[in-house]
Amino acid sequence: MSEVEGTANGAREIEGASGVLASTSLRQAQGIALSQRSSSLSQTIPSSSLSEVEGTANVDKKLRDSSNIYNPQTSLRNQIAQILYTEVAAMNIENFIVRPKRQLVEKYNNPEAWRSLSEQDITELSQEIAGLPAQIEAEAEEIKRFDILILKLQLAILRSHSSFTRLRDQVQAIANLLEQKSAIPIVQAQLELIQDIQTDEWWQDVTLPMLETVRLRLRSLVKLIEKQERQPIYTNFEDAIGDEKLVELPHFTASDGFEKFRAKAREFLRSHQDQMVIFKLRNNKQLTATDLTELETILLENGLGKPEDLDRAKQESHGLGLFVRSLVGLDREVAKQEFGKFLTDKALNANQIEFINMIVDYLTEHGAIAAERLYDSPFTDFASQGIDSLFTSSQADELFTLLDDVYTKAAA
Repeated sequence: MSEVEGTANGAREIEGASGVLASTSLRQAQGIALSQRSSSLSQTIPSSSLSEVEGTANVDKKLRDSSNIYNPQTSLRNQIAQILYTEVAAMNIENFIVRPKRQLVEKYNNPEAWRSLSEQDITELSQEIAGLPAQIEAEAEEIKRFDILILKLQLAILRSHSSFTRLRDQVQAIANLLEQKSAIPIVQAQLELIQDIQTDEWWQDVTLPMLETVRLRLRSLVKLIEKQERQPIYTNFEDAIGDEKLVELPHFTASDGFEKFRAKAREFLRSHQDQMVIFKLRNNKQLTATDLTELETILLENGLGKPEDLDRAKQESHGLGLFVRSLVGLDREVAKQEFGKFLTDKALNANQIEFINMIVDYLTEHGAIAAERLYDSPFTDFASQGIDSLFTSSQADELFTLLDDVYTKAAA
């Protein structure tokens, strides 16, 4: 088989294996959608190297192409095949739903069956196997939905489908919500990737393995996004047991351009901190009406956003100054100096000092804190009752006054 033919067949295999991940009821949407789309992807990615694997049970070993050079797409295909094989292997043939499909389940319970998937195989997997119950520990709904989103994106690339833009925007919206959680250490560890995927440059010539990296590194983080920060979308799921119906899922909406504006503005403003109004925001200096006008001019004249973007920013952040401060953050030394006032003449214990350090970290990243945030994660992760767990009423009031001062100076 020629290299071109092998690549074409592999691409067909990934697409087929990913197409096996489709959708039905809410309970089955996650399992079936993942199975169907992964099967479609598995059919579309090159599979010629599968025959070289030593040990058929380990079909997701890193493979090398005919030139003995690592092929990321082939590796991805094999990983997807392994996921699907594991799912089939976990199906109980004595289950009353599985039993009628016993012959097919036993067929795909053999690692050999996953070496190369034909059109017939994909049809069987999509229509007969996908959605059958498997005895696998369930993952959080948010994680599986994120998996499905990335798999759809991979398919959109393979098929040159117009849905790519919408799906890309949705991933960027999720990344934006995650960036707002950067005070959480596990999010901070992935912050560079989270920020990168919010830029248009990252998506130029994006590859399937790049998207797979995003899926693997961010899938466990999406649970951290509060439900109230998600907006419902409506997705059709073909119920494998009943009729087709409309199911409302608390999912993430596409960014509708605003998250792009936010990402572009953040990148520009952080690289222009020498401008006086940005300096004042970073250093907790009081803004004036003239400063706010200058901020509008900077954002509009540099093509970072439209007037409606600024209107939305003002509304959501309670002012343009606070919006920009949320993008550039507060200078760490300035934040430490502000709260050094609180530490003066107080004999605080280690936990109280650590809580203050968490406030400084949050201000450095987000620029301001509303008082109620001190009763939410990440602060309640450290002290279950938030600020009230560690400080007296008078101490808490003093901290609130300091936070209000930081907030007010950016609000103007």
